[in-house]
Amino acid sequence: MTEFPKILMIIGGTLLLIGFFMQFIGKLPGDLMFKKGNTTVFFPIVTCIVISIVLSIVFSLLGRFK
Repeated sequence: MTEFPKILMIIGGTLLLIGFFMQFIGKLPGDLMFKKGNTTVFFPIVTCIVISIVLSIVFSLLGRFK
């Protein structure tokens, strides 16, 4: 039962970080948005690159601890 609080803290911290970064998704310089009439096309190029880098670092760190 001593692992349960630790797991809850890890889940809470992860959700906090995800919520913080979700505020900036789609608002980075380099994300393209085209509007014409009723149509909007959005290409989150820089956002995808940032997410890819962050996930690569996280999975690299997790792989070292196994």
